[in-house]
Amino acid sequence: MTGPTHVHDRYDEPDQLRDQIDRLLCHRGAIALGIVLGLLGGAALALSRAHTYTSTSEVLVRSTADPFGTVSVGADNQISMGTEQQIAAGAAVAVRAARALGQADSRAAALGKDLRITSRAKSQVLRFTFTARTPQNAARGANAFAEAYLADRKVRNEAAVQRAGRSVEEQIKAVQAKKKEDAGDAVEQALQTELDALHRRIVEINSRDIDGGDIVRRGEVPARPSGPGWTTLLVLGLAGGLALGILLAWLRSALDTRVRSAQEARAALRTPVLGLLPREADEDDALLSVGHRGGDRAQTYRALAHRLRRTGLSAGLGRVLVVAPRRGAATEEVAVNLAAALAECGEEVLLVDADPGTPALTTRLPLLPDDARTPREASLPEGSRLVDAGTAGRFACWSGGGTGAPGPAGGSAAVHRMPTEGEARTALVVTPPLLEDADALALAQRADGVLLVAGLGATRREDLERAHELIDCSGGAVLGTVLDGGRRQDPLRAVQAVLRRRPARGPQAEPATPVVALPAQDETLTASRG
Repeated sequence: MTGPTHVHDRYDEPDQLRDQIDRLLCHRGAIALGIVLGLLGGAALALSRAHTYTSTSEVLVRSTADPFGTVSVGADNQISMGTEQQIAAGAAVAVRAARALGQADSRAAALGKDLRITSRAKSQVLRFTFTARTPQNAARGANAFAEAYLADRKVRNEAAVQRAGRSVEEQIKAVQAKKKEDAGDAVEQALQTELDALHRRIVEINSRDIDGGDIVRRGEVPARPSGPGWTTLLVLGLAGGLALGILLAWLRSALDTRVRSAQEARAALRTPVLGLLPREADEDDALLSVGHRGGDRAQTYRALAHRLRRTGLSAGLGRVLVVAPRRGAATEEVAVNLAAALAECGEEVLLVDADPGTPALTTRLPLLPDDARTPREASLPEGSRLVDAGTAGRFACWSGGGTGAPGPAGGSAAVHRMPTEGEARTALVVTPPLLEDADALALAQRADGVLLVAGLGATRREDLERAHELIDCSGGAVLGTVLDGGRRQDPLRAVQAVLRRRPARGPQAEPATPVVALPAQDETLTASRG
């Protein structure tokens, strides 16, 4: 054989980024699913926040830490805004706010979930942000919590004044008791001075402001809902869905084992890729395109024939087995058009149909009458028919399986129709999938070479590897691989084709045909099938 034949690979790009993008685009369904999920999430978020309003009120907190001390302390050192923020978010303030809004005390916890309290660094202002379903309730809630906080702080300041006043009054009573005792003038004068200071302390305590803060900004009724609008949320959902779709497509691409490029097929089989059939629209159900109509696929079949002749053995192609690892690949189409292309090159071709699971090829190809045979074609196997390949010429076809088969079905009958080593005729044998039928492996042992047919995006790499291992272990040789890009079919026509190819059930499903015994040289075939 010659060296590997380079075939243009539509996925084999020098730029790795472009190759990765192509692989992601193979999973458009996952990308579309991610986009739909993102849009649904954005729409759900927009619906949940469509009727949500927010209002904010601000409270200036006055100093309450040691308010009655005689030493002047800076306001920023007297107030712990973190502590005040925790107190404002406490249950006592929430209960007061609930009562101010005319709701039960049990609703205080629910109201607290709609409140957010913040304060800036080095600031004595608390911000009460309240969220509600209506703009009026949002403003009422923000003002109610601000007023409830000030009322709670006032109560705490009053309690501090009362404690400080009781402490000073106890000191006054103790000094007065000492003054009643007999003492000198100096002691009495000192006690009187202390009493005067304590009375001034009482007056100072009672004159202190216990409000503790002022509302510097009242909550106003908002004019529009809070948060981003429909457009922003949908755009964010679209962006997030696109990112999710790309992630899903990347995961599917990483876990997908199907062959999607000629490079992957070469790596799995370690054999050349002889042809990459382009994707075309399926205009009709005709298998034969070479010699009857043009198109990229027909030209690819002609190039495949030349590559196969160059890749084959020095004595000629001989017997070539055209097989796929599993059903689904265009094995019959490749074999039929390859036979026409070889006939166009001047080869004498015999196409042997040994696949009993599909209708006979002779019933689906344009045939010539039997009286059109030349003397040279009179030696063709019994039951074979001549196929009209149009401008490409003609070739012989023998069908040994499927409905309307003229001879016994299976690989044993195909062995009798294959030319011997001394004949100059080229034989192309179509068999059932290699991994599903033992006849295919038995015929691979007798063929001069095997041409594997795989579908891009349909055949798995492990199937190719198993097929190559079976052929290699049985002593066969893989000439190369043909990758089929598939056809764009009309859905109704595809369903009709499946129904036509479905085997019939019942007592008349298989025609009664005689069984031909194998000669002695075919005992190895029988043993392999057993």
